[in-house]
Amino acid sequence: MRILLAGGGTAGHINPALSIADQVRLHDPDAEVLFVGKRGNMEEKLVTKRGYAIDFIEIEGFKRSPLKNIRVVFKTLKAIAQSKKIIKKFRPDVVVTTGGYVSGPVMVAAHQSGVPSLIHESNVYPGVAVKMAARTATRIAVSFDKTRELIAQKEKCIKTGNPVRAEILETTREQARKALRIKDKPLVLVFGGSLGAQKLNEAVLGYIENIQNAENVQLIFGTGERNYAEVMGALSEKQINVPECEHIKVLPYIYNMNEAMAAADVVISRAGAITLAELMALGKPSVLIPSPNVAYNHQETNARQLEKNGAALVLTEAELTAKTLQEKIDLLLSDANRLYTIGENAKKMGVRDATERIYEIIEEIRLK
Repeated sequence: MRILLAGGGTAGHINPALSIADQVRLHDPDAEVLFVGKRGNMEEKLVTKRGYAIDFIEIEGFKRSPLKNIRVVFKTLKAIAQSKKIIKKFRPDVVVTTGGYVSGPVMVAAHQSGVPSLIHESNVYPGVAVKMAARTATRIAVSFDKTRELIAQKEKCIKTGNPVRAEILETTREQARKALRIKDKPLVLVFGGSLGAQKLNEAVLGYIENIQNAENVQLIFGTGERNYAEVMGALSEKQINVPECEHIKVLPYIYNMNEAMAAADVVISRAGAITLAELMALGKPSVLIPSPNVAYNHQETNARQLEKNGAALVLTEAELTAKTLQEKIDLLLSDANRLYTIGENAKKMGVRDATERIYEIIEEIRLK
């Protein structure tokens, strides 16, 4: 099998594509896999780190300014032509896209080249790229029942759930704590997504100040690469020497998320669909802080679904301070029964075989 995958900009688009690639290779170790992305974006680093080949197109997302969008239109036309050249050279059996502005030109090129295609939409509300490509896609994989209602081509939609990376599912708590050298104390994991989250970082700075001398809690904090220097500078101003605090780890990006997730007792994160899929698959208690800067406020919609089922606590960004964050963390860590119940409720909502369901769709359209 030859499969071309596209999806980029954030880890929420890239990791599902990587999970799908891994599943294809699991079934067919000789499968040829090629990713398409934008040079300098996060996909360049994450895809190559996982050992997959990647080719690049020149593309950018649409802006709020109509004048700037004139340039974006020309870039998009160029990106479609570049994508067609990649498809002609690679000769894929199937094209799979997982969202982000990289996906659009690739889907258009697949249609114009006569190659069957699959879109995967991870969120409740379909993004612009998905809505635009839905008419010509062969199949559309969705993660929520409500998504089908929002796509005109309902007959193409198949509910699969969101892909969860195999290493996330397979890493045990014992393995993870040993690898991370985590002591037998509660571990709080905090991250704001692959690009970071300014207000969350500010609240965590206050939390670190409160626990810098604590002996009953441990912290792993992913700042996002673009915020790392600023966070470390702020900690230095507070005279907190992180390297000397054995129970606190501050990182620009958490590459070994499988170990960090498995080791954690409580996770503090945004409410992106892929993060939630991983939390539910593992049954991890969490405090969700939805980003308010997303289309249709879909992160809060996602988070409230877990909250309604007793599977997470929710703290909006408007409510977020160092004090409210610590209160939520302490509420969970101080009540073992509550912690266990929230984790079990999350697990009941999880889908652990989404990648296999998606692979079956790929096979179906490949052999059609």
